[in-house]
Amino acid sequence: MILFFKLFILFIKFKLVKIMKYLRYYISTLTLLVGIYLCLAVQSGPTILFLGFSLLIILGDILISEEDSEFQYSHPFFLNLPMYVNLPLLVLFLFMTIILLAENTIGDRIIYEYLNINLSKVKESFYFYDKVSLVAISSLFIGIMGTVPGHELVHRKTRKFDMFMGNWLLSLSWDCAFALEHVYGHHKNVGLRIDPATAKRGENIYAFIFRAIVKEQKDAWNIFLNQKNKNKSSFISIKNKMLIGYLRSLFITLFAFLIGGFEGAMIFLLCAFIAKSLLEVINYTEHYGLVRVPGEKVRPHHSWNSNSVMSSIYLYNVTRHSSHHEKSSLKYWELRPYKGAPMMPYGYLSMLYLAIFLPIVFHRLMSKKLVEWDNKFASKNERLLAVEQNLSSGIPFLQKKSQSLDMGI
Repeated sequence: MILFFKLFILFIKFKLVKIMKYLRYYISTLTLLVGIYLCLAVQSGPTILFLGFSLLIILGDILISEEDSEFQYSHPFFLNLPMYVNLPLLVLFLFMTIILLAENTIGDRIIYEYLNINLSKVKESFYFYDKVSLVAISSLFIGIMGTVPGHELVHRKTRKFDMFMGNWLLSLSWDCAFALEHVYGHHKNVGLRIDPATAKRGENIYAFIFRAIVKEQKDAWNIFLNQKNKNKSSFISIKNKMLIGYLRSLFITLFAFLIGGFEGAMIFLLCAFIAKSLLEVINYTEHYGLVRVPGEKVRPHHSWNSNSVMSSIYLYNVTRHSSHHEKSSLKYWELRPYKGAPMMPYGYLSMLYLAIFLPIVFHRLMSKKLVEWDNKFASKNERLLAVEQNLSSGIPFLQKKSQSLDMGI
């Protein structure tokens, strides 16, 4: 009897492990649902949500040991499902944000008429910092639960439904250019001067955001026009991915206007812009200061990698960035941890906040990592490029180190 009981417990544990490796990727779905509840039912809910969410990821990355496991999955549908579900939940969260922040909206009246819920008391309970937190968490959610799975799905160029969902997720941040420039441009040009998503050593984060957004739009149009000329298709057609992409985002903007008036539209556009900017900050951290010789193959050392657990779960393993750039056709659950690749000093959200709010600390941390990269990972020709960037970086530590690096070539 005791033996039977032990075998039963082992069986349950085995099944739980098999289930949990799927359920872990539903944490973003659960977070969105909990977020809606907190914002509507708890005093200072948006502030609690923003601080709690940030601390969950940052402290989770620090306290939980890095994970380099490679699980085997036999039911990919259940790995795709949370990304699909994120779209309607994100839209719901976004329009809740608009209704809670805009005054006298049609959304208020609809909710009161059909659900008999009066949101005026919730609005009146908000302090200024709650409103700021609501915009911040909405933007962060669009970036993490929208752009990241959108990024995953638009890589699946032959799967129409995945492309459809991915493009709609990206439309929440007005980023139709991403599906073209990132897939056909960034993956080809990563580490090169012409790549808008590769930050130079010492580059100002805010200047980078502006440069990246502008150049990505320009490059995306060039990619589309080259495809159009090759396929001999019309500019005004449903095959114009840029125009269709803008129309998706415009549709959401008009819906925001319908619900919250001019104020509602402005709230959505603000959240979309912040979310897009957060994407560029992630790009900034993923390839900061790394160089590649034109024509040479993209290798794992051309990205900063991370195996931090909470970042990996919430960001669908985009943290395993070295593997993603080595073979972009891999699904997120197929990406390899590459323990020997260049590693970020901290998890993704920690690096994002450092880059935005404490850029001096970010540059200090990454300068040491760059010197390590130059000595350990860079080829002889890459070291020449690294020396050039070090000297123009404006960072004394890198400028000093470039002299010894130059002598060692």
